[in-house]
Amino acid sequence: MKPTREADLVYVMHMLECIDRITDYTADGESAFRASRLIQDAVIRNLQIMAESSQRVSETSRLCAPEIPWKAISGFRNVLVHDYLSLDIDLIWPVVARDLPALRAGLERLRDRLRTA
Repeated sequence: MKPTREADLVYVMHMLECIDRITDYTADGESAFRASRLIQDAVIRNLQIMAESSQRVSETSRLCAPEIPWKAISGFRNVLVHDYLSLDIDLIWPVVARDLPALRAGLERLRDRLRTA
């Protein structure tokens, strides 16, 4: 495996780990998420880490996974990091509930490709 692929695999695995953590933190559902600043902070932090890792995946690997919205993830990271004072928690829950399962599936496919390359 080439060094770039090895590094990409590390970043993809890191993204999947963040999704696992977010899934654990939000296992009690939207009401628990909205009621707990601790859960909100943990979710937002892992979204930031996940998005930062996404920016480090090589263009070659990104092209192997066009179903992953790389630019949107990067843009979301910028919102999380730079607009944190005006961050609307109503925007976070749909990402957790709707977007992360599809992202997980795409990342798992990319992980498998990188492992066999």
